[in-house]
Amino acid sequence: MSKDRVGDVEHVDQSSLDDSQKPPLEDEVPHHSDLAEVLAKEKPDPWSRSMLRLYCVVFVAYLCSATNGFDSNTFGGASAMTSFQVFFDVDGGSKQGLLAASYVIGNMVGSLGAGQVSDKWGRRVGMGVGSFICLVGAIFQAAAQDVNYLIAGRVVLGLGAVIAQTAGPAYVVEMSHPAYRGIMTGAYQANFFLGTIISTWIEFGLSYVPGDPDFQWRLPFGLQALPSVLVLVFIWFIPETPRWYIGHGEDEKARKILAKYHGRGDEDSAIVNLQMKEMKEVIEVENGTDKRWWDIRGLLRTRSDRHRFFLVTCIAFFGQWDLPPTSYYFPLMVEKAGVTNEHMVLMLNALQTPIMMAAALSGLRFIEKWGRRPTLMFSSTGMALSVVVITVCTALTPTHPQAGAVGIAFLYIFLVVFAFVWTPMQSLYPVEVLSYNNRAKGLAVMNLFINACGLFNTYLPPVAIGNVGWRFYLFYASFDALGIIVIYFTFVETKGRNLEEIDLIFQSPHPVRTSLEKP
Repeated sequence: MSKDRVGDVEHVDQSSLDDSQKPPLEDEVPHHSDLAEVLAKEKPDPWSRSMLRLYCVVFVAYLCSATNGFDSNTFGGASAMTSFQVFFDVDGGSKQGLLAASYVIGNMVGSLGAGQVSDKWGRRVGMGVGSFICLVGAIFQAAAQDVNYLIAGRVVLGLGAVIAQTAGPAYVVEMSHPAYRGIMTGAYQANFFLGTIISTWIEFGLSYVPGDPDFQWRLPFGLQALPSVLVLVFIWFIPETPRWYIGHGEDEKARKILAKYHGRGDEDSAIVNLQMKEMKEVIEVENGTDKRWWDIRGLLRTRSDRHRFFLVTCIAFFGQWDLPPTSYYFPLMVEKAGVTNEHMVLMLNALQTPIMMAAALSGLRFIEKWGRRPTLMFSSTGMALSVVVITVCTALTPTHPQAGAVGIAFLYIFLVVFAFVWTPMQSLYPVEVLSYNNRAKGLAVMNLFINACGLFNTYLPPVAIGNVGWRFYLFYASFDALGIIVIYFTFVETKGRNLEEIDLIFQSPHPVRTSLEKP
């Protein structure tokens, strides 16, 4: 235990203490009274000039999510094109799985150092470095002359995407106004569909070009660079986050940014003073954590750290192992349901993206209104039931062709229920439950887990569906059902709390129970 002096008060470095050794929290009731009082006094206007500027700033970070969306559905659509299949001699099986998984392999490699880039040089630098690497990868991929060339481009693209994906959500949550943090952060993952909508509809249009030319798939692959180019252009016009500045001893810069975007230009406003006070207190406590990129002991040091890390791990696993990734394998799944026309397959693939984006944006309001836990359990229940119906219909299709249409309908129902809650929650919940000093490192480790799940989920499905058919879906139905139980017993409710109050919840003896207490 180390001690120093802060002003005239003795300060104890609590980062090295387990939760049982920390001061009792009886007087620190996390009922967000301070924030509620300040917001009542300075009621924010979502259409004020400062908030409109803030929306433009965080939209630059949203483009990091669009980069990821571009790859997922671009590859899925390209793999259904005759021109792509002939050029690379691929039509399902392990070869298609390897091509899809090569992007995930790049993600896994990049995850090892993604948090360090954002922590050491800032969230803006993390987005910029990741976007530049994505640009290089997209060029390699679009110009591919053989399978090895394509795999190399996808690995590089995946490496850059995970660096940008680690910095982007951290930037959004740390820049968001506390009154609208849930909606603004949840919208990050919803912008995943900006990329998918553009790529899937371009592929659908190009499928009508006669002669199956190579540019049917080269053009969509090249367009994957678009979000990265926009980030690299606009990154120079947005500020670094206040929390990062305070964590690096530049308090005045943090105050000016908070005043400009949260305090309507007033550096002495109540909302600015409250955030400055709470961020400094939390960061002082957490500054003792190890900043070496490879050292994740800070994620496991105390009971509250371990609980946070467990929740982030759950988001990674339950958000990935819900169904084979439709962004890659939607065409394959509808073919198994009886649709074989290439144009129809690509149209159905294109339709999923605007439907999911509409569902994700609609869900933001209800996540804030109903809370994180109820909406997650509702979504997981709907997902499990949908997968059961999809499994039954896929099994019946060979003897009862009409069952295929029902299975495709429930595939869309699954996508709506998933996107309504899980899509925004995959970016919102982890940044809420991770403490400041562990946020970038925790997001990097979460991305590592997501990509480990993704490696399984991108390589195996075409092989498994080809060999065991509908039985493969039973795994996903069971895992979705397990998620409901885990969410009920272990997930804390973060609705209406600011980030500092969430820290107090995790330090309480019973975090789940404490989070459900009403003020």
